[in-house]
Amino acid sequence: MSQFLHQRPLHSPLSDPYPVSPRNSISFQRPMSLLNRTTLLVLLTLLVLLGVILPWIGTPQFMFPKTTSSLAKWRDYTLSQAVSFVAKNGTVIVCAVSQPYLPFLQNWLISISKQKHQDKVLVIAEDYATLYKVNEKWPGHAVLVPPAPDSQTAHKFGSQGFFNFTSRRPRHLLHILELGYNVMYNDVDMVWLGDPFRYLKGNHDVYFTDDMAAVKPLNHSHDLPPPGKKGRTYICSCMIFMRPTDGAKLVMKKWIEELQAQPWSKAKKANDQPAFNWALNRTAGQVDLYLLPQAAFPTGGLYFKNQTWVQETKGMHVIIHNNYITGFDKKIKRFRDFSLWLVDDHALESPLGRL
Repeated sequence: MSQFLHQRPLHSPLSDPYPVSPRNSISFQRPMSLLNRTTLLVLLTLLVLLGVILPWIGTPQFMFPKTTSSLAKWRDYTLSQAVSFVAKNGTVIVCAVSQPYLPFLQNWLISISKQKHQDKVLVIAEDYATLYKVNEKWPGHAVLVPPAPDSQTAHKFGSQGFFNFTSRRPRHLLHILELGYNVMYNDVDMVWLGDPFRYLKGNHDVYFTDDMAAVKPLNHSHDLPPPGKKGRTYICSCMIFMRPTDGAKLVMKKWIEELQAQPWSKAKKANDQPAFNWALNRTAGQVDLYLLPQAAFPTGGLYFKNQTWVQETKGMHVIIHNNYITGFDKKIKRFRDFSLWLVDDHALESPLGRL
């Protein structure tokens, strides 16, 4: 406000024609009086502007970021809108997350950011808390496909809630393929150490990783491995890349059928992975499948338990999956033990910042 005082015209009606010493008490009262008038005038002008202009242009989101209207925007956000927004060069990277997994989402995102692929990530939120939290920090990068599963049980491996949570995955992926996009799916208990897109060679329909811990030769076949003791393969449903081909869509449709044929029960606590393997096995002759190299995409049962192999393949690892272990605390401890828990020191490298 002092700027206005110094710029007042010399012959303003408010000017004092008989100036006195600045030390005189009267000289301090006059500027204060003018300051009060100016402040009131500015406040009155702002109120008028807010009352007249905002109804026409709408309230800026930064002023009231958590209003009901802004929440409703994300509640109505569709998968097709979200994919269109985040996809880059026809490709989107997808994960599915419920609120208990937010620390793992953060860790995963930091590792992807280091490889400069974070802008094409879409978080499929499995509860509204996750939907709003991600979009508050990173607008447009989370979507919820109704109905939301029970978030209290969705994180417990082997539970019906976990089955309900994971069994939605092929429907989401099929929808994205039908929209015409390449899609990479990752579980969020993974860490990127390199750029996986360099390994997506050729124009195969579906790319995937082996879930077996047995060491393969570096030049192993990229064909679907032979079935194991249960009559099916042991491919991991945690890391999948697909092109929008008829073959990839067929695998997703078969996966959905297998999940419907083998629902969860207390006697048989099913999960999505056996159904994915049956889908691969039953479409193998019709679909162009590609097994990614084990050295680049090792399962947790190999990477965290065979340090001789890790040293022999040093520099080849691209995505590490923290499986073959259950429980949030155990997974975080293992990540920390192997210097793969990035949240503590690199949170600001995540698109979400500090959560």
